[in-house]
Amino acid sequence: MKKVEDEMEDELRPEYDLSGLRVRRLGPGRKRFGDVVRLEPDVAEAFPDANSVNEALRFLIRVTKENQAGPPPTKGDA
Repeated sequence: MKKVEDEMEDELRPEYDLSGLRVRRLGPGRKRFGDVVRLEPDVAEAFPDANSVNEALRFLIRVTKENQAGPPPTKGDA
């Protein structure tokens, strides 16, 4: 029976430097590439992707800030 290495053909170009590659860890020791927020399933159903979540949250932030500032002055308030 042949070894797997004998059956595999190396198609990588010689200029690829693989010496810096590391095996990705699984579990709590794994590196993170930013904060991850997990949505509850019922909330996730309402949003097809991350952009729609961000758009909804930005809208909520804007509306909250506008409401905290108070109502805009009317013509008779001058």
